[in-house]
Amino acid sequence: MPGRSQPRNAGPSELDQPTISESDGVRYLHFNTDWIQGAMRLDDPAELVLEYTAQMMAWLLFLDPPREEAIGLLGLGAGSLARFCLKRTRSPVVAVEWNPQVTGACHMFFRLPGTARLLVEHQDAGVWVADPVNAGRCPVLMVDLYDAQARGPVRDSVKFYRDCRRVLGETGILSVNLFGDHASFPRNIENLEAAFNGRLALLPEIDAGNRIVLAFSGPPIAIPAADLLARAEVVESTYGLPARRWARSLVGDARDGVIRY
Repeated sequence: MPGRSQPRNAGPSELDQPTISESDGVRYLHFNTDWIQGAMRLDDPAELVLEYTAQMMAWLLFLDPPREEAIGLLGLGAGSLARFCLKRTRSPVVAVEWNPQVTGACHMFFRLPGTARLLVEHQDAGVWVADPVNAGRCPVLMVDLYDAQARGPVRDSVKFYRDCRRVLGETGILSVNLFGDHASFPRNIENLEAAFNGRLALLPEIDAGNRIVLAFSGPPIAIPAADLLARAEVVESTYGLPARRWARSLVGDARDGVIRY
């Protein structure tokens, strides 16, 4: 979940130094604090150990993984989502990570594979999404941008989210990790609504306090609740994710038996 409130030219500070811990067969990434920035189960590196990382994949309820365009990750963390997407999909993966030391730690300690399907770009996420060359590059974009204190996201302006929307192209889904009980949450929801014309789906807050928000670009979506639940069964059996739980939480938004975003 690494990130920065301003682009840095001088390089990472001591607060950005990756540190490692292990407990009960799980390796954790930190930045010189107790806050967990990512995790990997040693005997199953592609498993999404932290519940919120699994929820970040809830876009699968609405989209198949892209074949030609890339799945985009803003913030590499311990490489959990990158490892999962590389193993469970055929999509190329582009990860934008501000801190090269995080990438090094992922390769050294978190089994991030060296493969032509994975491209890690070392750049500030706000600068990357604003670059016109990235418009339409990733129909799926997962945003997990936190600093050493792991509080509110370090990138959350209306402009940032509008730039993310341009990266999605004509049709796509943005998945954002927020903290439901943090002061930044209402501001992020307001800014996401402004950038995506109110087309948001909020998953229930998990015990750790994370709350995942999906934001939609493209034509309006109208899905019968029964179809979403059926899709969730396919996603759950194909990817080993608790998709039925996610779908049941979203069915509460249905009007006349149809979910609209």
